[in-house]
Amino acid sequence: MEKIDNFISEMASLVWGLPLLMLLIGGGLYLIIRIKFLPFRYLGHAIAVLRGKYDNESDAGEITHFQALMTALSSTVGMGNIAGVAVAIAIGGPGAVFWMWVSAVIGMSTKFFTATLAILYRGKDSEGKIQGGPMYFITEGLGKKWMPLAVFFSIAGLVGALPVFNVNQLTQAINDILLKPAGLYNGFQTDLIIGLVLAAITAIVILGGLSRISKTASRMVPGMVILYFILVLVILVIHIDVVPKYLGMIFTDAFSANFYKGDTFLGGVVGGIILLGIRRGAFSNEAGIGTAPMAHGAAKTNEPIREGLVAMLGPAIDTLIICTLTALAILVTGVWQSSDANGVSLTASAFEESIPYYGKYGLLLCIITFSISSLFSYSYYGSKCMSFLFGAKNKGIYNYFYIISILIGATTSLSMMINLIDTFFAMMAIPTMTATIILAPKVIKEAKIYFKKLKRLN
Repeated sequence: MEKIDNFISEMASLVWGLPLLMLLIGGGLYLIIRIKFLPFRYLGHAIAVLRGKYDNESDAGEITHFQALMTALSSTVGMGNIAGVAVAIAIGGPGAVFWMWVSAVIGMSTKFFTATLAILYRGKDSEGKIQGGPMYFITEGLGKKWMPLAVFFSIAGLVGALPVFNVNQLTQAINDILLKPAGLYNGFQTDLIIGLVLAAITAIVILGGLSRISKTASRMVPGMVILYFILVLVILVIHIDVVPKYLGMIFTDAFSANFYKGDTFLGGVVGGIILLGIRRGAFSNEAGIGTAPMAHGAAKTNEPIREGLVAMLGPAIDTLIICTLTALAILVTGVWQSSDANGVSLTASAFEESIPYYGKYGLLLCIITFSISSLFSYSYYGSKCMSFLFGAKNKGIYNYFYIISILIGATTSLSMMINLIDTFFAMMAIPTMTATIILAPKVIKEAKIYFKKLKRLN
């Protein structure tokens, strides 16, 4: 098992090297500059679209703008925000948060382009149903000769969409917060029971298809985001005297990397902390990876730019708001220096330190909701990849592999899970970003037409 763990770790380090960093961040910067920050001027309009002002039942698609964003957020708002941020701070210190922010701002632009393309170049599956996502905008936008790139994305998506990291960290949270203090933890046997319960809950929802997934996500996600915000606000009020200090450290340590404990990159610790922050930021908001466009591609709209604007809100909510809340809770309580815990256990320590007894249970409720909602949406992404590769009639087969992987995630090590998903996330980003950069002029042309029309209407 140790040899497999080491191999997966080396593989993750290899794919998350300079070429991928340049593709995600360099590509995202290129997209921002090419469109001259234009979508950022229409965030108010994006909120109006999200609220349903422009919904039209006769438009093509399956779900509303709101449901599309909630489905996308249900996969991104999860352990990446709670455990991923903790991992970043445990290794990189406060400065890692700054580079997560950079990743988010660039990611907003990337999401605008990828979600717009998901509507602009929707294709049809083998049953003739309209579908969206990187595999379709590659083949519809670039042509059939680019099919190998679409196939590569879909194969990577079969593994990248597996829920092993979320399940692993949810199992750890339930054990650390609930079962171990009560003396009910019994090692592998307990982990397996948790895995079986999660598999059963997931099966009930995902076997009902996208409609049930999106409706469940749109009910679960908003309430838990508000609860999480309130809990962290309480922690920040308790430690208000040190909040300015740590906000300042996020900026200063980003360029000094005084607390960085990981491997160097490009010959230095600053390079290492940049890579760490970008990597965890990408894992959190998935901008450029290609999962969210599969949800946004199902939105009921005939205006691609509208869905691009709605998708932009994802990284803002996910990374700029929720990840920052987690980071500040960990930093102001001091647990990042006083505790040896990592991942979700470190975040739990921060909540326990400030809100004894109730804090950790409130966090556990948020973790369970975020994680279970993630389990639902990732199954949809994986089944879409399965449908593209093997035909729509076979997409249901993926759900059974998916349910089995929940048991694996509940009973294996954290490092292996992080590195496995990181590796395949990186592989998904290569075709997504390559196609997005090539098709960027099409999005820019569409955006100029839409925003001119919008000005005339106003």
